[in-house]
Amino acid sequence: MEKRISIKDLEPDAYKAMFQMEKYLSSCDLEKKYLELIKVRASQINGCAYCIEIHVKDALEMGESQRRLFALSAWWESPLFNEKEKIILKMTEEISMIADKGLTTSTYERAIKHFSNNEIAQIIMQIITINSWNRIAISTHMVHEE
Repeated sequence: MEKRISIKDLEPDAYKAMFQMEKYLSSCDLEKKYLELIKVRASQINGCAYCIEIHVKDALEMGESQRRLFALSAWWESPLFNEKEKIILKMTEEISMIADKGLTTSTYERAIKHFSNNEIAQIIMQIITINSWNRIAISTHMVHEE
C-alpha cells in the first residue's frame, strides 16, 4: 500500500477531537468488553486491518478470549455471546451499514429491554466513533509499524 497523508500531522486539532471522544467513551458506564467487541466487529465489517489489529490486541489484554474473538464474525450463530452482547453486535452491524436499513425498530426495541437510554446513546456513540476511525485509517492507508 502506498503511503498517504497523515491527518494526525496535517490536522492535529481534528485528531485531538477524536481522542477526546475516545476519552469520554472510555469513562462511560458500559462494560469495557462491550466497547472492544464493538470496535473489533465494526472494524471487521469495514475491512480495517489497522483497527482490527489494535482492538483485538486490546481485547486480549482485557481478558477477552481468543475463542470469542475468532467467533465474532459469526456471532449470531455462536453460543459464546450473551443476549446483551448479541444486541450490541446487531446494533454495531446495523449502524455500521447504515445505508442498508439503519438501526431497525426490532433491534432498538430489544436494546431498550436491556439497556438504559444513556447506555444506548453510549453504544451508538461508540459505534459512530469506531466507524470514523475506520474511515480515517482506510482512507489514509494507515499501517502498523512493527
